[in-house]
Amino acid sequence: MADDSLSQTPTTTEGMGLFERFLSVWVALAIIAGVLLGQFAPAVPETLSRFEYAQVSIPVAILIWAMIFPMMAQIDFSAVLGVRRQPKGLIITTSVNWLIKPFTMFAIAWFFLMVLFQPLIPEELASQYLAGAILLGAAPCTAMVFVWSYLTRGDAAYTLVQVALNDLIMLFAFAPIVVFLLGVSNIQVPWDTVALSVVLYIVIPLAAGYLTRRSLIARHGIEWYDNVFMKKVGPVTPIGLIITLVLLFAFQGDVIIANPLHIVLIAIPLIIQTFLIFFLAYGWAKAWKVPHNVAAPGAMIGASNFFELAVAAAIALFGLQSGAALATVVGVLVEVPLMLALVRIANRTRHHFPEAETQPAAEARD
Repeated sequence: MADDSLSQTPTTTEGMGLFERFLSVWVALAIIAGVLLGQFAPAVPETLSRFEYAQVSIPVAILIWAMIFPMMAQIDFSAVLGVRRQPKGLIITTSVNWLIKPFTMFAIAWFFLMVLFQPLIPEELASQYLAGAILLGAAPCTAMVFVWSYLTRGDAAYTLVQVALNDLIMLFAFAPIVVFLLGVSNIQVPWDTVALSVVLYIVIPLAAGYLTRRSLIARHGIEWYDNVFMKKVGPVTPIGLIITLVLLFAFQGDVIIANPLHIVLIAIPLIIQTFLIFFLAYGWAKAWKVPHNVAAPGAMIGASNFFELAVAAAIALFGLQSGAALATVVGVLVEVPLMLALVRIANRTRHHFPEAETQPAAEARD
């Protein structure tokens, strides 16, 4: 007999827009377009690269703000006041995201890229790929986790609280973790460069998003904000991401053409890390008898990455032509197929968890 709860689970096409559903396809097309641009019209990226201020590429900075601002503008930081809600779930995901995930990412990526794949990747390039993996590991997902939560019938209010809490922690924890792990990897980056990237790509868009959200909701109401403003601003994120990737691969074309195998080699530790973190958080939630509508999105938040921030930080710290930037883009490439596989696993194992009390989505706004 079919399980009624499973029969009510949304299909993957219900919760995802065209961009999210085919993200891997768009990224693959951006790679092809970027490589072709770099090979046949190199004057375009070369000209854009000349617009710099304090070693920050102005065109890239504008694109990255375009990517990140709409994501920050949709976060309701007042939700943090509900931090006492589902305390077990918050303890699990916060611990996994900030005390475990960055370090397992470093360990797994270091083992594969610096040891196991040593005969296949030059040492200097492997260090760059490791740096990109570290940046991915230090940035837990912010936006797409709402999609994964919906697909697993997650508690919308819990997901909102967890995302808001993560973003606030990210303000203080991202830079120290990145600098520490890069230092352990003998990859030296100046503190002021890391601090500048945090200010440019976390503090400024987060503050702008918060102020925009507060002022527009006060003036027009939450329904107008969600249904009119966000629907107009939301598409800017995918447009900014795809143009950034095209530009990035216009510089990376020679590396891709010379070493297409590197995409696969970078993807292997990222895939292993994603499954490890998911099952760690999911198993911990099961041991603590956390309801499935909290356990599933909690595990998804840790498993997925804030890849827009990782791409931005990699470009800011190492440049568009760096192996670090390439590694973060591989993270984007594998994100959706991996997360959809984890959604299916979560939905098929729902019966192993206590009865879930699904919260109405509207409660997330309370």
